[in-house]
Amino acid sequence: MTREADPSAAMSHEHQSSQTDGCGDLATSVAGTSPRPMLVELTILMPCLNEAETVATCVRKARDYLARSGTAGEIVVADNGSTDGSQQLARDAGARVVDVPVRGYGAALIAGIQAAHGRYIIMGDADDSYDFSALDDFVERLRAGADLVMGNRFAGGIEPGAMPALHRYLGNPVLSGIGRVLFHSNLGDFHCGLRGFRRESALALDLRTTGMEFASELVVKATLAKQQIAEVPTVLRPDGRSRPPHLRSWRDGWRHLRFLLLFSPRWLFLIPGQIAILLGVAGLLALLPGVWSPGRGRFAEGLMFASSGLLIAGVQAVEFALFARVFAASEGLLPPPRRQFSRLLAVISLERGVSIGLGLVVLSIGLLVGSLIVSRSSQLTLAAESTTALRLGVCAITAGVVGMQVALGACFLDVLRLKRLR
Repeated sequence: MTREADPSAAMSHEHQSSQTDGCGDLATSVAGTSPRPMLVELTILMPCLNEAETVATCVRKARDYLARSGTAGEIVVADNGSTDGSQQLARDAGARVVDVPVRGYGAALIAGIQAAHGRYIIMGDADDSYDFSALDDFVERLRAGADLVMGNRFAGGIEPGAMPALHRYLGNPVLSGIGRVLFHSNLGDFHCGLRGFRRESALALDLRTTGMEFASELVVKATLAKQQIAEVPTVLRPDGRSRPPHLRSWRDGWRHLRFLLLFSPRWLFLIPGQIAILLGVAGLLALLPGVWSPGRGRFAEGLMFASSGLLIAGVQAVEFALFARVFAASEGLLPPPRRQFSRLLAVISLERGVSIGLGLVVLSIGLLVGSLIVSRSSQLTLAAESTTALRLGVCAITAGVVGMQVALGACFLDVLRLKRLR
């Protein structure tokens, strides 16, 4: 994409001569649309959708920072299809505008990252809620070696009216807490919109989400990739817009939560599945021999069916955890599994899975035959024999269903592990 603003408007005066002298040292940008000056240290990136009231102010503050700090940099506005003239206002203020046809917060930022020329990128909303003239802490941490530097609004301060109470006291604390638990992160604010990162580190994460989930994806993938992450206090101010924000509290909150869960098969599938299996097995072992006979009438038999269902659902959930982890690793969505998990996968071969599954199916047939014999040899008036036949039948059905799950799951897991060209 052609650079439309005067380079002097996006770089400090102290570095103009070095930029001019280095013009012969160019590299092709990732987007493949413009040469990338190797001496640009910092790109200040702003996603934009109809921000005519504030985008020029944000660009001017970013220019002030570059001039004051003596940082060789540029300002990029990734425009997501504004219809209020935001693009021209950004250009007039000194920014390079990248037009992004794919709608979405993440889509705009991914395109902006690909088009950026800087070694480091600091991204922030173009609504004037963050002060682009005060980026020293971010740049200092990036220069010190951090791959990702997150702002923390709760540590830096949230001015009155800057964040709705629902977000301040429920949404952000809950989502950040879930992120810390699921991914063993120490970040206090998972969703701060002002953050900096090394461009190459961000590209290595293969970021893909086009919506608001991008905020979570960047943090989660950087954490899983063991990148160096730092956090600095950041002040959040009321934005300068007269219209409502693009963010939708419940919809976007759910999308963030869904993303966090999908990127943690252990918590979404494995742990609930293990709990269900333990409860199901415990119930069957206690109810089958009559060690535990709660309630009156056939209540205990009903609990047997419930225990059977828990066991079956638990086995399915554990299999989903294995499928999700193998698929995510093969597609680059998650890093390679740990050594213990890799050893477990090596043990679960197609042949072993099918053999175990067939063994359980044979056991199921044997239990069904036993249930039939007990029921035929007993009188219908004898409750003890009929109860025994029913309980054997429940165990038979459970063993048969689990056996088919194991056999078919082993086949599907082998399909996921097939070596294939990308």
